[in-house]
Amino acid sequence: MKNAFVVLAALVLAGSCQFATAADVTGKVTLQGTPPPETPIDFKDHEDCLALHPTQLTSRRYIVGKDNGLKDVFVYVSKGCEGKTFPVPSTPVEIDQVRASYNPYVVGAMVGQKIRFKNSDPLLHNVHATPKVDGNDEFNLPQTTQGQVDEKVFAKPEVLVRIKCDVHNWMFTYVGVCSNPFFAVTDENGNYKISNLPPGEYTLTAYHLKAHGATPGVSQTIKVEGDKAVTADFTVEVPKS
Repeated sequence: MKNAFVVLAALVLAGSCQFATAADVTGKVTLQGTPPPETPIDFKDHEDCLALHPTQLTSRRYIVGKDNGLKDVFVYVSKGCEGKTFPVPSTPVEIDQVRASYNPYVVGAMVGQKIRFKNSDPLLHNVHATPKVDGNDEFNLPQTTQGQVDEKVFAKPEVLVRIKCDVHNWMFTYVGVCSNPFFAVTDENGNYKISNLPPGEYTLTAYHLKAHGATPGVSQTIKVEGDKAVTADFTVEVPKS
């Protein structure tokens, strides 16, 4: 019996050490080509929104920063974590409706992680999710008062889930839902960081809503060795019209 306990303890210790080392994956997503101009938002039927915007509001299809860095690209581990389970963060992901816009425009969440929708405007909004993957339920939440908060979760991985406001037809946000915590969204200069990826070989995918559409995005294989940092850059091309 004593030997059995020793073996069990050794197995537990081995399991706890499996992910004792991990590395950060960083990189930059660069846009190649000239994107179409953004579309100005017309408030003619929504005069209550005019006071919220001292400057012209536009669409957010291609936001390009320094050295052609592309914002709002969802970068995630699409292969390599099969058969592994990860704790779901207790902290919700927050999507705010402020000045008649969803912020952030693109965000990531784990399967089962709470997503908190907040209405910071003195306006009526609604939160209408239109997922395409079976098992992710469509929902439509009216948010009638300033400061109202509602929470929802998605049960299946999906990149990206569209969420819109039916009251204001220019308002959209997109959620990348993953079964693992290894994802990021590029910043205003196209940079991203995925932290604490355990050793192993993975497929890393970068997906941009307008550039990739119904395609899966662009991918590359990366290998994590110990705690050695990994750099993985991507180029996204503007589709030919």
